[in-house]
Amino acid sequence: MHMYARLANPLELDNFFLFGARGVGKTTLLSTFFKEKKVLRVDLLLAEEEERFSGHPDQLKELIAADSAIEWVVIDEIQKIPKLLDIVHSIIETKENKVKFALTGSSAKKLKRGSANLLAGRALINNLFPLTFLEMGEAFDLEAALSFGLLPKIVNTENSLHKSEILKSYTQAYLKEEVWAEQMVKNLAPFRKFLEVAAQMNTEIINYSKIARTIGVATHTVQGYFQILEDTLLAHILEPFNTSVRKRLISAPKFYFFDIGVKRALDRTINQTVVAGTYEYGRAFEHFIITQLIALNSYYRSDFRFGYLKTKDGLEIDLIIERPGQSLVLLEIKSSINVDKSDLLGLRSVVKDFPGAVFLCACQDKLARRMENIYILPWKKAIEKIFNNGELG
Repeated sequence: MHMYARLANPLELDNFFLFGARGVGKTTLLSTFFKEKKVLRVDLLLAEEEERFSGHPDQLKELIAADSAIEWVVIDEIQKIPKLLDIVHSIIETKENKVKFALTGSSAKKLKRGSANLLAGRALINNLFPLTFLEMGEAFDLEAALSFGLLPKIVNTENSLHKSEILKSYTQAYLKEEVWAEQMVKNLAPFRKFLEVAAQMNTEIINYSKIARTIGVATHTVQGYFQILEDTLLAHILEPFNTSVRKRLISAPKFYFFDIGVKRALDRTINQTVVAGTYEYGRAFEHFIITQLIALNSYYRSDFRFGYLKTKDGLEIDLIIERPGQSLVLLEIKSSINVDKSDLLGLRSVVKDFPGAVFLCACQDKLARRMENIYILPWKKAIEKIFNNGELG
């Protein structure tokens, strides 16, 4: 199994959370991160350890006290026992104790409800995502990424059928472990239907009432379902860009599943080939670019804000990126090799409305071009231009 060097780099100077969906590699990252340290590890995915600390959370203090050489305590999937956070909090507040904590989680929902309130700011927040093209380097394969996603286990599996079966099992495990076991929904049947419909509408503007009619539940229930996806880190919600440039803006958010492979397993298209030039291929490419940008924004601590623009008269910009201290970026994402003027109608129509902004089209053309005020760039070059105005660190 190939181990990829991850771009996520938590600061060792302080306690920290590492949040990420199941299977993104949190445990592997921390094993590498602390390989030179004396670590006490608690894995709450193990039934024995969950039972032990659920009934006797104070035993954590006793284990730490028993070994003065311990430098770090790693607790995997801390959301399974939120009350352990109170114990961690009290240990951190004990000034003579030098031990630090690294806490992983695949759901912040239960932690948000807890009295410890994410340790009241006494632990830094880090996020981990599926692999990026930068982390994979020369091993990256765009077609494989658009078909099966970039979860580490999937990337390290060669057989396509095997990949499909792993992804199907992943979605079933999510229903059982994340949603049902944590009692996030009272009735699993409509939620299961919702996941399939939501996957079909991935990359599109959310129509809550339409989804509610399709699966036979109330609109507010669907809104709650989307909140669950966001809370369990399985979806990114993209809010509409707030501007007075165009009247009568579409105000509902768009959403993207955190991984293309998981999305395709949920809508049962995982065994179908993603064919270049098709509508679905274009959607998958857009999905890929946006999730890559979200991950890199987190890893580089860039503090970019992402949105989209669409008016009721049909104007649409895939992504608007607000960069602190830098120019606004308006990005159009096209999977085609030869982009022409007709592909850039949205960008061309708003150039005068955003003076000083950078207008980009990320595509699969191998040559960088400039048409009017719009840069048409190979997608990797477009990402480079977005971050640090052309340099990736």
